[in-house]
Amino acid sequence: MLKKAYFVLLIAGYIVVNSGCNNYTKILKGPDNTLKYQTGIDLYESGNFKKALQFFDLLRTFYQGTEKGEKLTYYTANCYFQTKDYQLASYYFHQYQQMYPKGKHAEESAYLQAYCTYLTSPRPELDQTNTYKALQELQSFINRYPNSSRVEKATQLMDNLHKKLEIKDFKVAYLYFRMEDYQAAITSFQNLLNNYPESDSKELYLYYIAKAYYVYADKSIASKQKDRFEKMVEAYNNLLFLYPKSKYLAELKPLSENAKEFLK
Repeated sequence: MLKKAYFVLLIAGYIVVNSGCNNYTKILKGPDNTLKYQTGIDLYESGNFKKALQFFDLLRTFYQGTEKGEKLTYYTANCYFQTKDYQLASYYFHQYQQMYPKGKHAEESAYLQAYCTYLTSPRPELDQTNTYKALQELQSFINRYPNSSRVEKATQLMDNLHKKLEIKDFKVAYLYFRMEDYQAAITSFQNLLNNYPESDSKELYLYYIAKAYYVYADKSIASKQKDRFEKMVEAYNNLLFLYPKSKYLAELKPLSENAKEFLK
């Protein structure tokens, strides 16, 4: 008896869903744009974003330049955002700003365009084109809306992206160090210090510069050793000055003493 009741409910549900789909198809193919608009809005507001997009795609051009057109463009962008298609969401948030620069969602769309690009930024090991693009868009948002309540969040997102780029650069520098390409490692770690002066990892970068200079000097031909040992001592002194309690000093101090002995 229970199985029969379940079967009846299943069939009834199928009929309702199917008839609903058929009804939406009829509206989409029909001539009544007002009905299409209201149906699309109802679908959007009920959370059926993919189905709503079918109606919005048909109507945006028809209502372009009107209040309804503005709403459709914003809703289209948000449909893609809600369904996590961030590339298309970013595109339509950008389109909204171009078509309705004084619209009530202009500031929000500028932020969400940048935020969508931020969400497409990959892990540090991969190509960072979208990371740089997101940084550009977030900075553009801050420049355009310096008094926005979203500036603090945009700044935080930029900090996250800079940290990701720093991690990528560190991995490259450390790879050079592991490969015993000490000149490239030193240059890369120095670039990290220059590019990320407020980094929490500054102490670590100074350590690797000093260590790389020592090994580089030790493996160099005699005519090159003096200059490289001098730079090792200088790097060690920089670390000692900035981080007098650094955990790396115990390892580097005897190396610095060896370098000084060589330079006497």
